[in-house]
Amino acid sequence: MQNLWFKISGFLLLFLALNTEPVYSQPDTKTLSQADSLFNSQQYTEAFVLYDSLLQQQLYSPQMLLKMAYIRESLRDYTGAMYYLHLFYKKQPSRSVLKKMEELGQTHRLNGYEYNDLQFFKTQFSKHYMRILELMLLAAVVTVTVMFVSWRKGHRFSRAFKTGFVLYLLFILYYINFLNLGDEGIIRNDQVAIMSAPSAGATWLATVSQGHKVPIIGEQDIWYEIRWKGQKAYVRKHNLLELP
Repeated sequence: MQNLWFKISGFLLLFLALNTEPVYSQPDTKTLSQADSLFNSQQYTEAFVLYDSLLQQQLYSPQMLLKMAYIRESLRDYTGAMYYLHLFYKKQPSRSVLKKMEELGQTHRLNGYEYNDLQFFKTQFSKHYMRILELMLLAAVVTVTVMFVSWRKGHRFSRAFKTGFVLYLLFILYYINFLNLGDEGIIRNDQVAIMSAPSAGATWLATVSQGHKVPIIGEQDIWYEIRWKGQKAYVRKHNLLELP
């Protein structure tokens, strides 16, 4: 049995090593240097085009995302500014970034950027979702292997143990198929109508400008179902930028 556990431990270490991925891809240094030079000379539009091309190729650094957010904010594109800050936060989640988004939201009177521990937890969980799933699946495989070897040697497992293991497997199924901490989106246009139902003839609730972040709780045809100031509301899909 000790030899078996040694092999399992070795397999676990190998599995984690092979599945380890970098947090973000290394940027194209030549293009990035050119873009940074344009940024430093305040040629923001030209710099943004190069930054965006790197981002489309998934070749970027978190610092580049901050510069993109700065450029969009200077152009009064608060949707873009918050979007790139969100991407930065997904790569390097920290309370200071949440606080920065809250301050920016307060400065421009934008809703949805309130600083709280739940938001920080949700981002950390989303970042490590696949790693947690891999570890749970690996633990299930190791447990089944050990159970099989023990069963071959005549060991019988208690009802409580078997019940607990079945519940563990059911939790994994729930984790994969049903666990969802919620989607969010940013209003991307000005003078956007927030409606009480998915219809142009529904009751008008508010007219908002770009930059507000809202929880997405569903969708119907060309409408997103959202939560606006504590109540269910609807907004046309082309007016909302869904966050990754």
